[in-house]
Amino acid sequence: MKITGYRSITTTHHWGRPIGDVNGTIPSGITEVPVLILTTDTDLIGVGLGGHTDIERVFPAIDGEDPRAVSSLYDRMLSIVFKSGHAGNVFGAIGVADMALWDLKAKISNEPLWRTLGAKEPFVHGYASGLDFPLSLEDLVKLHEKFAERNFCGFKLKGGLDVEKDIERLKALKDVYLKNTPNPAVMLDVNESMRPSQVLTYLKRIEKEVPLIWIEEPVRRWDAEGHARVRKSANCAVASGENLTGLEQFIPLIKEKSVDILQTGMCWGITHFLRVATLAHAHSLPISPVGYNANPVAHAAVAIPNHLSCEIQDLNFPLGLKVDQEIVDGGIRLGDSLGLGIEVDEKAIANEKKSASWNIKGSPHIRPSRAGLRLN
Repeated sequence: MKITGYRSITTTHHWGRPIGDVNGTIPSGITEVPVLILTTDTDLIGVGLGGHTDIERVFPAIDGEDPRAVSSLYDRMLSIVFKSGHAGNVFGAIGVADMALWDLKAKISNEPLWRTLGAKEPFVHGYASGLDFPLSLEDLVKLHEKFAERNFCGFKLKGGLDVEKDIERLKALKDVYLKNTPNPAVMLDVNESMRPSQVLTYLKRIEKEVPLIWIEEPVRRWDAEGHARVRKSANCAVASGENLTGLEQFIPLIKEKSVDILQTGMCWGITHFLRVATLAHAHSLPISPVGYNANPVAHAAVAIPNHLSCEIQDLNFPLGLKVDQEIVDGGIRLGDSLGLGIEVDEKAIANEKKSASWNIKGSPHIRPSRAGLRLN
C-alpha cells in the first residue's frame, strides 16, 4: 500500500454556547474544524483532525510511502523541515498527518486504533471542561450539570482574571459534582495569562477557599523557572505542556522540576503524545492530554501506563463526523470501528453554509496586549 495524495476540507463545530478563556472569546460558539484525508492506492483513507495549513511542506516526506511505517514517517516529516524548524503550523501539519497515518495503520490491521496501540480496555478516564470562561454563572452550572449526569467526578474551570469571581464559580461547580463524589477533583486553567508573582498571590487567595488538584499553564509555556517558582509555593500541582511543539521543548520543564503533570495538545498527533508520555514515565510523571474535537488521542491514552485523565471539552461532535465513541461513566468509551472510528460525510460538510474561525478579533487564540501586565 502507498500514500497517493491528500485532500483538505473544513467542517464546523457548534458548541451551542459562547466559548473561550481569559485571552478571548468566541460569542457565536461556532468554530472551524480542519480535516485532512490521506488517500492511498486502495480504497482506504486516513483521517486526521486539526490545523494543517503547512501540509504541502511536509507531505513530500510521506508521499508514495507505506503508511504502516508511522514512526519512521513521523521522523521523516520532522527531517524535511530540519533547517527551518518544526514549530507552529508546521508541527500542526505533522501532527495531523501523523494522526491520519495511525488511522490508516489500524485500518490495514482491521482493528480500532486503541487495539493497534496495545491497549487492553477501551475506556479512557476523563474530566469535564468546557472552554467556559464567557458563560454566566447560571449557564456555567447548567453546562456542568450535563457532564455530571454522565458521572464525571472532576472538572476544570477557565479563569485567571477576577479571583473573587473564580472562587464563586469554582464553589458552584464543586457543588454540582458532589452528587457523584464527596470530593470532586477541581482544576483551574489560566492559559499563560500571569507572571509568576501574580500566580502566587492569586493561588494563595484561591486555595483558602477551594483546594485545587492542579493549576494549568500558570505562566508562559516556555518559562521553566517561572513554573518552578509556582510549583514550590503552591499547594496544588502544576500542569503544563499542551502548547509545546516538540519533545525537546519539555526538557527544560523536567530539568527545572517545574511541573507535576505533563500535558500535550491532541492536535499534535499520536506519536508526539506517545513520546512525551514515555519521557514523562521515565521521570515518574503522569500525562494528561488536553481536549480536541472527537478526542483522537484517547486511543493512545488507554495504551500507556501513566495516563492520568483526559480533558473532555464537549459532549457533541463536529458537523459531518460520525465518531464511534461514547462519553459515559466519567470518561470516553471507544468503539470497535476501524482506526480512529471517525467517518467523514463530505457531502454534509460541503452543504454547510456557516463559516467560522478561531482567529477572529478577540479570539482565545490571540494573546491580549496586556496579558501578564496587570497590577492585580
